[in-house]
Amino acid sequence: LYALAQGRKGYLWQALRGRDDCGATRAMLDDLRRQADFLRPYELIERALTRHDGRRRLLARLGDEAEDGMDALLAQALAHERMDVPSLTGFLTWLETEEVIVKRQLDTAEARIRVMTVHGAKGLEAPVVILPDTGDRSPRDRGIVDAADGAAIWKPPAPESPELARGRREAAGERAAAEDARLLYVAMTRAQSWLIVAAAGKTEDPACWYNRIRDGLEHAGAERCDFGFGASGWHYAEGAWPEPVHPDAAAAGADDLPGWAEAPAPPAEAPPAPRSPSDLGGPKALPGEGSGDEEAALRRGRQLHLLLEHLPGWPEESWPDRARDLLGASPDPVDTAEAEDLLAEARGVITAPDLAFLFAPDALTEIDVTAPLGDRRMLGTVDRLIIAPERVLAVDYKSNRVVPDTPGDVPEGLLRQMGAYAHALGQVFPGRRVETALLWTRAARLMPLPGALVDRALAGGLP
Repeated sequence: LYALAQGRKGYLWQALRGRDDCGATRAMLDDLRRQADFLRPYELIERALTRHDGRRRLLARLGDEAEDGMDALLAQALAHERMDVPSLTGFLTWLETEEVIVKRQLDTAEARIRVMTVHGAKGLEAPVVILPDTGDRSPRDRGIVDAADGAAIWKPPAPESPELARGRREAAGERAAAEDARLLYVAMTRAQSWLIVAAAGKTEDPACWYNRIRDGLEHAGAERCDFGFGASGWHYAEGAWPEPVHPDAAAAGADDLPGWAEAPAPPAEAPPAPRSPSDLGGPKALPGEGSGDEEAALRRGRQLHLLLEHLPGWPEESWPDRARDLLGASPDPVDTAEAEDLLAEARGVITAPDLAFLFAPDALTEIDVTAPLGDRRMLGTVDRLIIAPERVLAVDYKSNRVVPDTPGDVPEGLLRQMGAYAHALGQVFPGRRVETALLWTRAARLMPLPGALVDRALAGGLP
């Protein structure tokens, strides 16, 4: 960053774009900027840490200590989501305006040294605490204006201060001294067993921490001590240093337990996994579909579902950009040609006049449905759900290459899936007529399915 920023003319972005050796950095930042409007703050940070290898590279550069900072930032992003609608702008504003305190926890004994401020150490303890710099300090009041009873006054040098300014300066000094005493108390009481106090530079001020602690030690009966590495000072001890307890010694003193107390608990009986409507058996494609790459077909179906779920909520002129962002952020990325083909198919479905009611604002999208089905529960997701006072319509997208001519030609596996949806929705919406339909995306054609047909197919797929 220094090599990029030092000596540049103009903005940092301009310097970055002008470098030929920063292509990977530009690609990463461009990707994060494109996703900033769509991903939650947690997802955006995790994307930088995981997809763009940020976590590994930060740990390699800064060491294991950096793990705490990354995890704390992710935790703050999740905390923000619980209080407000998650957005990057809102998260950054919250961090800047609120008093967000992140405290490192020392609840486990680890073989490491932690460097902390006194403020950050409040409420924490450690076996050994070192105060490395307790010598003279001369804090400077850099302010040049002070407020007195609502009026701003100039702060001249102390010898030249008028009475009002002198009084306020003395009051501020008293408050600073009181806060300094409170911090000294906090610093000294962080140690569980051993407190080491050192000073660098001068120790002429009687009020510096080093002298105040030394005076207290002398009063308590401390002894002069040569520490053996060219340093001498005062030493005070009370009691004995705690010895580590060996596991065998602790076990030897334990009471004998009955046999049942040491026997492992019986394994808990796990409930049966829910049944998926798409796993009820039967073919899901017509014979003319061919025996191509099944995984590629499933991947294409997931991509189309993604576009049909999100694009109806955006103006049509923005669909190319939205499709690129959606497909680029999905687990199934595509190249430009494939993205254009998917967008063309989704556009044909969304803009079809006879299908407009499916993409109206009151239509529900990607609705999870669960209900008892046979000897187990069913758990599935309905692509589009239309709820009216007298009926419920469940629609599922199908991207098969070969589209059947009539409901009777629909593959048995698809009929069983829709029968399972009808069975579940009938329990969720008692008293309403439940209808199902398949939306063939290649033909932009909605095919209603007779209730008797899907019920019969479902009965054939249950044990």
